[in-house]
Amino acid sequence: MSGHSKWSTIKRQKGANDARRGQLFTKLGREISVAVRRGGPDPDANFNLRLAVQRARDNNMPLDNIERAIKRASGDGANADDLFEVTYEGYGPGGAALMLQAVTDNKNRTVAEVRSTLTRNGGNLGESGSVAWNFDSKGVIMITPDSDDPEEVALVAIDAGAEDVKIEDSTLEVHTRPDTLESVRKELEGQDINIDSAELSMIPKSMIELDQKGALQTLRLMDKLEALDDIQRIFSNADFPPEALQSYSDES
Repeated sequence: MSGHSKWSTIKRQKGANDARRGQLFTKLGREISVAVRRGGPDPDANFNLRLAVQRARDNNMPLDNIERAIKRASGDGANADDLFEVTYEGYGPGGAALMLQAVTDNKNRTVAEVRSTLTRNGGNLGESGSVAWNFDSKGVIMITPDSDDPEEVALVAIDAGAEDVKIEDSTLEVHTRPDTLESVRKELEGQDINIDSAELSMIPKSMIELDQKGALQTLRLMDKLEALDDIQRIFSNADFPPEALQSYSDES
């Protein structure tokens, strides 16, 4: 799996406290708001909104919160959010590429927070385009089969239109074209396969292998960046050694 997916999987397994879950719901609400601004409040006619709502449901966001986010973004004047989408690019300890997707109402504040967090934790902010060339937009579906053979689930995914399937520790990472993510997900669900998550992601074309020290520093940096209110998602081409992932997983 990609560095981002390994990191995300471990974070789900570790669980989130109430404060982090509240922050996650705020970020998911912002993602819904941006999607409404892009294509309107009707999920049937707005692909990005359907994805945002599904991601919110995957993370157990209450339906009332989802509906409020859609209504707020559909308003005007004082009821409308003034939000901007921004992408930051940089490097972590050991040279791993980082792509940070943000939604903010103050670009100056956000870039200052991102730059400071990177600098204090062994990373640095790069120029626009400095790492984006190494990432492709893909649909990513994460599956942890309850009892089914992972190989059999992988074959079902390929038959449903997936471009690639990676299996690691019985977890499947299914890659699709962005425009087939929804149809592949529906086909898998129609086969009674439980989906952990399905979202558009940035997949690295090439990975960089980190040593134990660099890997732990990068994992902790990604955690601190994700803790920033305006950062929605983080993608990396870091290849973390198993020992570093286990150590990170064991951290409280």
